[in-house]
Amino acid sequence: MGNVDKGNNKDLSAIKASLKTYITDSLLPASGIESFEDGDSFLGKGIIDSTGILELLEFIEGKFQIHVEDEEVVPDNLDSLDKLSSFIHRKTGDEHP
Repeated sequence: MGNVDKGNNKDLSAIKASLKTYITDSLLPASGIESFEDGDSFLGKGIIDSTGILELLEFIEGKFQIHVEDEEVVPDNLDSLDKLSSFIHRKTGDEHP
């Protein structure tokens, strides 16, 4: 407890900013795409491929200290910055280590 950041105090805008930085710096260069909007489909626009999804999951599990279940790896949770931010916000609010 105490000063440990459990991730559940992060607000949606901070989550979104952290994700956008990671995606822009780590995944976007490989896609050949220069930028994206918050609502753009990662898969539909070619921002992230199947390998990129695995890298993204590894990042969010480490960064936000959550575990993403296999059944949660669906487009409704992961296929845009808006969807992913909301999913993480829900998960960090629900999980209490």
